[in-house]
Amino acid sequence: MSRECLKVTSLEIPGQDTNVGKKTQLLDRGQWANKLEFLLAVAGTLVGLGNLWRFPYLCYKNGGGAFLIPYILFLLTCGIPMFFLETAMGQFTSQGCITCWRHFCPLFEGIGYATQVVIAYAAVSYIVIQAWAFFYLFSSFTAELPWASCRNTWNSAFFFNLTAFLMLMFIDSHLGFRKRVLGLSGGIEEIGSLRWDLALCLLLAWILCYFCVWKGVRSTGKVVYFTATFPYVMLVVLLARGLTLPGAINGITFYLYPDPKKLVDPQVWMDAGAQVLFSFGICQGSLTALGSYNKYNNDCYKDTFVLCLVNGGSSFVAGFAIFSVLGFMSYEQGLPISEVAASGPGLAFIAYPRAVAMMPLPQLWSICFFIMVILLGADTQFVSLECLMTSITDMFPTVFRRAYRRELLLFCLCSVCFFLGLLLVTEGGLYFLQLFDHYVCSGNNLLLLSVCQSVAIGWIYGADNLYDNVEDMIGYRPRPLMKICWLYVTPTVCLVSETEPLKFNKTYSYPTWAYALGWFLGLLCVLLVPLWIIFKVTQMKGTMMQVCELCTQISDHCKKCSSPGVDTRVLSVWSLHVLLELVWVFYGYSSFLPQPRNMTVRLIRVCIA
Repeated sequence: MSRECLKVTSLEIPGQDTNVGKKTQLLDRGQWANKLEFLLAVAGTLVGLGNLWRFPYLCYKNGGGAFLIPYILFLLTCGIPMFFLETAMGQFTSQGCITCWRHFCPLFEGIGYATQVVIAYAAVSYIVIQAWAFFYLFSSFTAELPWASCRNTWNSAFFFNLTAFLMLMFIDSHLGFRKRVLGLSGGIEEIGSLRWDLALCLLLAWILCYFCVWKGVRSTGKVVYFTATFPYVMLVVLLARGLTLPGAINGITFYLYPDPKKLVDPQVWMDAGAQVLFSFGICQGSLTALGSYNKYNNDCYKDTFVLCLVNGGSSFVAGFAIFSVLGFMSYEQGLPISEVAASGPGLAFIAYPRAVAMMPLPQLWSICFFIMVILLGADTQFVSLECLMTSITDMFPTVFRRAYRRELLLFCLCSVCFFLGLLLVTEGGLYFLQLFDHYVCSGNNLLLLSVCQSVAIGWIYGADNLYDNVEDMIGYRPRPLMKICWLYVTPTVCLVSETEPLKFNKTYSYPTWAYALGWFLGLLCVLLVPLWIIFKVTQMKGTMMQVCELCTQISDHCKKCSSPGVDTRVLSVWSLHVLLELVWVFYGYSSFLPQPRNMTVRLIRVCIA
């Protein structure tokens, strides 16, 4: 089936002359110029700041190498199958992550809205790390790197009493990040003043993202040739330098050696699952949006394995680069590695600056490193923006797919996100950043949305039906392992989770109102799924006979690429119907009475509409 029947590229108003008709034509949605642009764009957004600081931080937090066991398990059972599912959905429909659900399962369109809320939170919060990187980059243009010594205006007097200790260098880098860059307050209740230097860096980061995205995939596809490749060069260089430092082997041992006791901690498993889903862009809509710009016959199945291998390998290699430096610091200070780094998301801004400061020409390496950090963040950031833009323009093509309207919408979106992000560059901003990261952009949110997505496609729409769609696109049928994961493994594994209260740097406990705020923001995303179901159900009308007829049909746009046989959606819908009937019977009702049971009728009709 050609994808032309699924999209509208122009609009002409009847009764008007040709000139007016031309003015009303919609701009083309666009496609990647070639396959390499798609691969680089996806690799750029996957291999981001999460690989650089979040994955090594979680390894350190969860006992080093023990974290790799649940991480690999989630990678095989959740990451790869869900990556393939989202990419295939976008490529088949040529639609963003909201409107694509109207072709598969309108009942679960709320998943699309929920993913956009998650990615909006991420777009506002994680660009702050780019602002930190810009600040460090500008500080690198000095005769002596500010974090290479303790002769700085922000160092407190007690530094001079520690000069006899080898731990001086690390403490300077650690406290310098907290005092000079962040001006960190005593807690989230002390928001403090705005850090104007960071605010200007944040503005610069948003300007960079705007010009990377303003022409859609036509500009994004060209930018990624540099932004997605340069970070790999620098990562290899920094890894080579780290492995040559004394004590690096101790850090590598700590990184690779698993602690079996950690495997009984449910939080380790939840962190592993959340990191896989976060770093792979699962349930954030970015894969669906990027896949929607592919050619219809692109082999997204093979692309899935290539990109997942690149992403997982990059996280693994980044861990070597981080822990080799931590091993050196442990060696110099005579302290266990577990006591060397305790900075959370700021880990990369402590370990890596110390590494580049010990290289020849430290200013040069520092500039290259922080350019790498900026580019890693920019890749993820402008793909997040592109995802939001794709969703909005696909929902309202006649409004925004016109000359200069996309640019205006993007400007408004960037402006709103910038002003919201100013909260995160205050003296208490880091506390809010970790609150958003823990409750909204990772953890239970992504796990629950993955369950909803796999159930909606695997059971309601039908895993076999999606396999038919994929076969129509790529010319062959994927191995059944993906289908098994969608139906059984992914929902089961993602449901194994437990939440523990968030603590800043393992010492500071948030106040009760902050925990309530975090839960509210997190639930605001997930509740969009059942709220949309309720909304759709209340809008539908019909009789049981009509429902029975609809249960034997599939959507028109899927008929040409669906094989004959049993439609798995019929079984799932009737299972849902039986479940609801048991509820009605329990309360003394029966759908076999003359009047129809409206809730059952409406829900079933929406499922297969």
